[in-house]
Amino acid sequence: MSTMAITPSVSYTPSLRLTRRGRLVVFMTGLLLVLALGVLWGSGSVASEEPGRDATLTVQVEPGDTLYDLAARVSTGDVNATVERIQQLNHLESSMVYAGQKLRVPVE
Repeated sequence: MSTMAITPSVSYTPSLRLTRRGRLVVFMTGLLLVLALGVLWGSGSVASEEPGRDATLTVQVEPGDTLYDLAARVSTGDVNATVERIQQLNHLESSMVYAGQKLRVPVE
């Protein structure tokens, strides 16, 4: 009679070992993933002129009008602040305006 010995089957799985270069690659990949997600999530909060756009009117400068006169017509508060706002809206470097020029003015 032959004897048969039953031995337990032991499988050996080598553990994963990363080299210094491998750890750097894994770290950089994770960092890039986090940065990409931050850019994607942050892009929805970019300020734009469309949704919160100030109400404006377009007016044509008449002969003899000054920027202060235009601001005084539309302002209900501080005229000087309105002059500055008109300059910002129209990208004006000075307060000089010309007859026939079309300007955006804020509606208050």
